[in-house]
Amino acid sequence: MSESFPPSGFVKTKSAMSGIEVYMPRPPEEDGREVVDFRCPHCDGATAYSTDDGGLTCSFCGYHEAPQVEVVGKGAQDFEFTVETVERSTNGWGQERKELVCNSCASHITLSTEMLSHTCPFCGSNAVVQTRAPQDVLRPRFLVPFVTTTENCRQITAVWLQNSWMLPKDLQNLARSTEYTPIYIPFWTFDARTTALWRAEVYNTDANRRRHAAPNWKWERPLLLKLGNRDGNQWDWESGTVSHLTDDMLVSGSSQISTNLLKQMRGYRLGELVPYEATFLAGLSAQAYDVDLETAWERARKLMRAHTKAACQEQASARNMRNFSMNLDFSEESWRYILLPLYLATYRYGDKVFQVIINGQTGTIAGQRPVDWQKVGWTMAGTFLPALLFALVAALLLANEYEIGSLFGLLAGVSFIAWLVFVIDTLRKAGKMASA
Repeated sequence: MSESFPPSGFVKTKSAMSGIEVYMPRPPEEDGREVVDFRCPHCDGATAYSTDDGGLTCSFCGYHEAPQVEVVGKGAQDFEFTVETVERSTNGWGQERKELVCNSCASHITLSTEMLSHTCPFCGSNAVVQTRAPQDVLRPRFLVPFVTTTENCRQITAVWLQNSWMLPKDLQNLARSTEYTPIYIPFWTFDARTTALWRAEVYNTDANRRRHAAPNWKWERPLLLKLGNRDGNQWDWESGTVSHLTDDMLVSGSSQISTNLLKQMRGYRLGELVPYEATFLAGLSAQAYDVDLETAWERARKLMRAHTKAACQEQASARNMRNFSMNLDFSEESWRYILLPLYLATYRYGDKVFQVIINGQTGTIAGQRPVDWQKVGWTMAGTFLPALLFALVAALLLANEYEIGSLFGLLAGVSFIAWLVFVIDTLRKAGKMASA
């Protein structure tokens, strides 16, 4: 009996020559989860996520669909570090999305299909290309919904720009016209228990030993006195065990936002995590992770090592130590891939681009701000005048042998020191503002 044609697993495809049939291997089936299209049931217009109550709202006819959200918070499921776990994880966004690729900063942002955007939210460049969003990335399992609104962002930014005298005057006008992009940023969260055995030589005083007497510290004051150590101070070997549980350590899955800015803006309440649904991304931007699980886990382990080492050193009887060693084990390791909300604003001042981010849940702001160096220079010069004036008066009085000249000399010295402290502090703050 002849074998059927075409063979199983092959499908017909387009042929470049007439009369010739061409077959190709059947493409793999895509993720079976339904791809959702968010359309208004009344007017067929596109609906978008509403930050007011978390539902879907149609911007054309006003139709509103109330949210149905189950808050899982800290009970959100964790995953073990196994190949099988990653392979079983669902891929894709659960809805048709397009991807915005920036040719300037190389960022990749996904958008709802109905969104029209030709500007990169990370660097403000218009050199972008739109493609179909890939569905081969891990799907987030949980997210924190947006609570802060765009109007809240403008108010928060206006207050933030008023809390420093070093900023240019026209920056407030720029803040009112800046566009804020609501975007979900990828984060990895990690749980782990670290158990450490440590040993070190600790410089102990006699009084310190009395306060921290313990079985693993052996000392005899008479012996120390006999050896000539009259104050009873010496290096003692100490050891101990530390067990520390880390819960929900956040590591950013995005390389496009400054780590310093994220540290300043953090404070997400992970107790308000909800299961991921494509509804939350309707009309909003989102970024797929470009920092993979392995890289993020190594960063988390490095931070956990540092925290555990600090806990070990805290356990010692004194801070002055040498020859410190630590054996560290990790256990109960687990991870989650989540999305966290933030507003991103990019503005240009002069020839530089500055980035501002606002926590989409709590409204905490962090960002880069230009410094009016001319204003800073004039202020420094003005605050130097009292010291200069006191110095001139002191010189005149001392030249004429007036004893009060010594007092003015002292005032000049104090004023100069105060001015120097002011200058150092101002330069430190200015540098931090511009390079956050």
